[in-house]
Amino acid sequence: MTPRIAVLSFDVEQDCPPYLASTRGMEEGLPRILDMLSEEGAKATFFFTAEMARKFPSLVRRVIDEGHELGSHGYMHERLDKLSPSEARRFLEKATAVLRRYSSIRSFRAPNLQLPGELLPVLEKLGYVVDSSLARYKPPFPRGARTAGGLVRLPVSVTSSVLRLPWRLQRLIHNALAPPLVYFSHPWEYVDMRSAPIRLDCRFNTGDAALDLLRRLIRFLRGNGYTITTVCKAARRLGYSVEC
Repeated sequence: MTPRIAVLSFDVEQDCPPYLASTRGMEEGLPRILDMLSEEGAKATFFFTAEMARKFPSLVRRVIDEGHELGSHGYMHERLDKLSPSEARRFLEKATAVLRRYSSIRSFRAPNLQLPGELLPVLEKLGYVVDSSLARYKPPFPRGARTAGGLVRLPVSVTSSVLRLPWRLQRLIHNALAPPLVYFSHPWEYVDMRSAPIRLDCRFNTGDAALDLLRRLIRFLRGNGYTITTVCKAARRLGYSVEC
């Protein structure tokens, strides 16, 4: 039986790319997330773009100092599937070099959850051991963790906007999901984006409402016997031999 493991993860990028270039999520949202996680005693994985790490080094250090996992989310949130293999490799190498100034990162998530298969050996060569770029709700609709060469691939369970649905609807979804559960969202979702010029689903229930729902999710998971951990440690708990 698969152990009851849940992962909270955050894709740390500019506000709602490609629609905005602002960084309110970094300035306001990420500190609020970290404060709440500290209050709840929960650890998470933060997939930073190198661009945001360069602009907000104190937040990178806070993530690490508070016991969370630092992962890579590319260089500038570039779509890897829209680049040539050589261009994509260069971006991955540059992002890794920037982020490894802070920590020996082992986990990766591609922007927009789009990672061409030919880049998996590149990630492995760069020293990554876990990739979380698959999604259960996208082809090939993976059901659980799998391996690709020396990488463990841990798919996300639902899209980020699910975490902003009214709790009565969310609860039905969470109860229907099979472990391991991997959730993701973005710092900008925890800032009031209702007046921003972005899609309706990106504006809905942002700010205080989103933070309250995330807290409810943490308590719900624990109440249902789930251990909340990071992406890399989840792979280890699933029995894979990875170094975190």
